[in-house]
Amino acid sequence: MATAYAAPGAGANGSQAKSAMNNKTMFAPGFTINVNANKTTTGTTAVGTEGGGSVETLLPDPDFSSPARVREYCNSLRAAAFSLSFQVAMGAEIMKGVLSAVPDPEGRPFGSRTRAGKVARKLQKSADALRDAAKNAAACYSAFQQEYEEEINRVRHRARRPQQPTVNWAEQ
Repeated sequence: MATAYAAPGAGANGSQAKSAMNNKTMFAPGFTINVNANKTTTGTTAVGTEGGGSVETLLPDPDFSSPARVREYCNSLRAAAFSLSFQVAMGAEIMKGVLSAVPDPEGRPFGSRTRAGKVARKLQKSADALRDAAKNAAACYSAFQQEYEEEINRVRHRARRPQQPTVNWAEQ
């Protein structure tokens, strides 16, 4: 999903990429990051495709027929949003680093870093929104438990197995 490509001829440690930066050419880090999300849950398959393709689905079907299904959906949403927020934040940092090496056309000091920050800030806001989505998914299940506590307890009580009679060895 997030991939940084090395410049042609760049060494494994990025030494040639540094010399390219000194020559005021486009900078590409000397390392590659490949992130693939493969997660399987009940009825759910997340398949990451190489080259930034689409992901089939990260969430189970929205079947809210039981408290367990509500919990599963909220937990899946929380996990997916948190994972994506981490990946997007990493992408924002990589973008900022790569774009800050592009020379400023007007030659302003720190102009390239300022321009890169403006662009990467939007991606960072996306990462923050995904992190907030993860928090709200967890809060959704908590609110569900509070609002439907009576119904859940009624069913939970009925679902318990009757206790086995215990032997009181003191009575003889």
